[in-house]
Amino acid sequence: MSNVRVIPNGHTQVGEIVAAHGVDGTLKVRPTTDFPERLVKRREIWVGGSPHPSRVTHAQMHINVVLLRIDGVTNRDQAERLRGERLSVPTKSLPSLPDGEYYWYQLVGLEVYEWETGRFLGTIGQVIRSGGHHDLFEVDRAPLKPLLIPALKHLVQVVDVEGRRMEVILPPGLEDIT
Repeated sequence: MSNVRVIPNGHTQVGEIVAAHGVDGTLKVRPTTDFPERLVKRREIWVGGSPHPSRVTHAQMHINVVLLRIDGVTNRDQAERLRGERLSVPTKSLPSLPDGEYYWYQLVGLEVYEWETGRFLGTIGQVIRSGGHHDLFEVDRAPLKPLLIPALKHLVQVVDVEGRRMEVILPPGLEDIT
């Protein structure tokens, strides 16, 4: 498997390999999903840009990561070569979410506007799991540095996935510290 760090078309990222764990080829995976327990239940997963799935032979939660074993990775060196690779699943296999909840892949690429003024702020480049109480929307606004907006319901006023638009309230001073 190459170290390309892409995912196949029609797939959604669910994790990233951050390290080897032990000497038997176990992968330490940082989940990029709000449902890491689903990652543990998977029987197959796509690694990087591979067009074919890898069979999961073991998976378990371990603190904030998932320890994962896949066919063909049997030692630490093989596991280390996969560091940084993204894990994905077919988007069509994801369960529906309740109204007002979104998968990250649905938000990436949305144009972001300030709620009160309608001022264009930029485009969501990625959603960042902060490890705290909320995620962050990284809003690309070249040539300026990205703007990090907390993903909080009281700040996000409008999410229009079909219209590719989000409207937010900017906390005072947020643009100055980003």
